Amino acid sequence: MPVRSVPGSASVANPDGGKLFAPSAARNLAALCDLLDQVAPTSGTALELASGTGQHVIGYGTRLPGLTWQPSEVDPARRASIDAHVAEAGTDNIRPALALDATAPGWSDSVLQAQGPVDLIMFSNLLHLISTPEAQRLIQEAATCLAPAGTLVIYGPFSRAGELTSEGDETFHASLVGHDPEIGYKDDFDVLDWAEDAGLTPGAVIEMPANNLGLVFHNGAT
Repeated sequence: MPVRSVPGSASVANPDGGKLFAPSAARNLAALCDLLDQVAPTSGTALELASGTGQHVIGYGTRLPGLTWQPSEVDPARRASIDAHVAEAGTDNIRPALALDATAPGWSDSVLQAQGPVDLIMFSNLLHLISTPEAQRLIQEAATCLAPAGTLVIYGPFSRAGELTSEGDETFHASLVGHDPEIGYKDDFDVLDWAEDAGLTPGAVIEMPANNLGLVFHNGAT
């Protein structure tokens, strides 16, 4: 199932010669690159789920040149945007965008068949836009795709031990649930439990700007 489109919850992506541009993606790119600098492997293959406009993966590929990046998206217009950004950037470590619905059952099979286990999986600002069963399935599928000692990085807004910790988070969560009762903020403790149920080992919980978190997991003990 594609990620829900929630009116008023995300920046407008403006087309520019086939490329889409989201101001929110530009704002948090530096912080996300800094996060990956801390926790990502320095070489191997990396899969970005729900790559959106393609702005993020360009930044990742530039900051972490030792990784070969595979962006992915369910939406054809966004896949075209990703490929347009990659072509303009001229980077040689970013593959063409893969058609992939990260909430669908079994997507790990197609990734494993196409390229084998991956060393890093990254996704951002996704869990609050999908249902709890979809979030659990996504984490399980991601765990299945990881190579031994591979790393999963999740970025976004979360409730903390069952509590929303800012007025902005309360307002945003309420708008999400008002649009679709199945979506909304996921709790950090729940996500830790889902990852452990999928066989992953918690690595770090990193405070990020704008009251977001970076959750880091590893495939196997560290």
